Amino acid sequence: MPHVNFPKLLDHVAATVISHAEELTALDSAIGDADHGLNMKRGFELVLADKDRLAAMSLPEALKAIGMILVMKVGGASGPLYGTLFMTLGKELPAEPTVADTARALDAAITAMKARGKAELGNKTMLDVLSPVVAHLASGNATFESVRTTAFAGADATIPMKATKGRASFLGDRSIGHMDPGSRSSSLMIAAICDVLEGKA
Repeated sequence: MPHVNFPKLLDHVAATVISHAEELTALDSAIGDADHGLNMKRGFELVLADKDRLAAMSLPEALKAIGMILVMKVGGASGPLYGTLFMTLGKELPAEPTVADTARALDAAITAMKARGKAELGNKTMLDVLSPVVAHLASGNATFESVRTTAFAGADATIPMKATKGRASFLGDRSIGHMDPGSRSSSLMIAAICDVLEGKA
């Protein structure tokens, strides 16, 4: 796995989330509270505002700090869930992670998110992106392009699903036919990370 240029990674992931805020809000308008884009934008603007402090930390410490910012500052369900994701990655990853390290840490993060959100694969949540990506990374056959493809396919797969967790579950069958906003933001972040590690961003 290439060396992680953390400031560049932070910039690109944050810029990707912020630039897609309107799309995420539109997705959330269909099946949620219409606040996912705004909440994610606010969270990552605060992360960017703290970039100098974060850049001085090791990768694990920076990830934990980002998780704390998201838990404290992002509303809705996404703040606690993404905060749990980043904090667990920070606890599990070494400073210079391999692909195998990343798969193992992401698997631990998914376990923590399941415990917090009481969701499983197939419930029309961000787990429908994260779980296939972990399985793909653990297969030993992952390329940057195949990880991106797996992430976006996971988000697409939520469209025909009926939501059984979160605000969208109140809609029942009316949630069918809409992409889950959390799965979309997860796929965007994974693709942005791949872009930086591959040298495309």
